[in-house]
Formats: sequence, C-alpha cells, structure tokens
Amino acid sequence: MPELTAYQRALRDRLLAAPVVPAPGPWRPVFEQTHGAAVGGLLGIGFATHPGSGRDLVMVVSSTGHGLFDAVTGDRIARERDPDPEDSTPDAVADLSCPGLGPVAGSRVRIAGLFGGGLHTTTGDGWTLEVVTPAWPHERVLLSRDGGLPHAGPHGEQWWHIHHCSYSTFRTAGFSPSGRTLAVATSSDLVLWTTDRGGKSLARRRSAQSPS
Repeated sequence: MPELTAYQRALRDRLLAAPVVPAPGPWRPVFEQTHGAAVGGLLGIGFATHPGSGRDLVMVVSSTGHGLFDAVTGDRIARERDPDPEDSTPDAVADLSCPGLGPVAGSRVRIAGLFGGGLHTTTGDGWTLEVVTPAWPHERVLLSRDGGLPHAGPHGEQWWHIHHCSYSTFRTAGFSPSGRTLAVATSSDLVLWTTDRGGKSLARRRSAQSPS
C-alpha cells in the first residue's frame, strides 16, 4: 500500500481529532435522543413532500416494513408492516423507488441506502455535507459552510463533525430537495435535523468520501 503524503496525514489527523458537536444554528435536532429514532434493520431512506402542508417527509425502508416520518416533528405518520414483496425493497426497479404511503400514497419515493442511490449533498444557501472515513470502517458526517474539504479553518467555526457511525452500519446521509431537512441513516437509527430557513437544495449528489 502506498504511504500517505504529509498533507494527507495532516488532514486525516485533523478529522480524527474533531469531536462530535451539535449542528450549528439554524439547524436543530428533530428527535430528543442523540442517536435519533430507532429503526431496526434500516435499509434506506427517501424524501417526499406532504401534499397539504408542504413539509418534508422521510420515508424509511427497513427489514420490518415501510414507515413515513414528519421531518419537522419526528412523528411517524404512516406505517406499512407488510408491503407487497415486489415493492418491499427499492432494488426491484430501475430508479430505486418504493411506493409511497399515508399522505403520499399513489406516488413513488426514491430510496438511497443499502441498494445504492444518493441524497443531495449541498443546499442553495451554502451548506455542504460530507461523509469521511479517516478510521475505516467508522464513517463521520461533516456539515460545513466553507465549501467542503480540506476545511482549512478551525473545527466548530465553519465545519462541524455532527455524527459518528461507530456502532451501526452507515446507510446514507444528505439534505432534502427543499434544503430544510438533513438526515443520517444507519442500519439501526434515523437522525434528523430541521431548519426554518427556506434554502433550496442544489441537485448535486456525491458518494461517500475519504480524506485521502
């Protein structure tokens, strides 16, 4: 294996030294628990929009069925414990989607996670999300205002380590298309942050990154 350069080692060490901190304002956590909502066997998530209120919704696909969460309150507003086998996971169709439920029944929701796909990694008002693995296999989720790596400024000022996947398998992370919701999904938990600002997300998707 090739040796890391001095620059790569310094970047890795800076990421390793950054502790988990709360997401900065205007972001606020949706769930009271630090780890978010427990979802056993989580496979992937996708975003939808409530047709009445316009709020972001988060659809969760797991080994025990499908669920739909209000991304502002954290309430689970719909549950399907026994979906049609042909639609139980998104890998059965080309666009990695599953049928919506509850207020978005009749539509399909694209799901990102175990089977592929991705969520938005930037917003129109300057937020960036990155997933890095300076100590594989534990992913770290970074939120920033400085355009992304290499994060030259101090941790906690323009970039924040907001989630560390140390005990469950990472599935996906990203913003909703509206830019008002930020989600991190692992094999056991869903973590959400919300904001009242009206930033519109850029249609930019990025796979998980390493600092090398």
